[in-house]
Amino acid sequence: MVFNTGATLLDAIVLAVVSKEPEGTYGYKITQDVRQVIELSESTLYPVLRRLQKDECLEVYDLECGGRNRRYYRVTARGWAQLSLYKSEWQSYSEKITGLFEGRIEK
Repeated sequence: MVFNTGATLLDAIVLAVVSKEPEGTYGYKITQDVRQVIELSESTLYPVLRRLQKDECLEVYDLECGGRNRRYYRVTARGWAQLSLYKSEWQSYSEKITGLFEGRIEK
């Protein structure tokens, strides 16, 4: 993708991906799901997850999987509220940009 993906958009994308799994999901799966829409390395993802956890948008818990602990992330009530805001802001933003590209924006 030629467009820069800033921190806020990354936060929104990650919250959207994690929200699809009510019981939460783990880092590698989040990376794979995000990669379906944008290119993202695990080294980029984990700071986003830590920031969302620090902002109380995600909660973290560990589960054993194959004899090892796997860290899971789940959206909190605050995270759901933030995701709702991101969705409404994205709707407005994307409509304006699409309108501009399609010549629907008046001078």
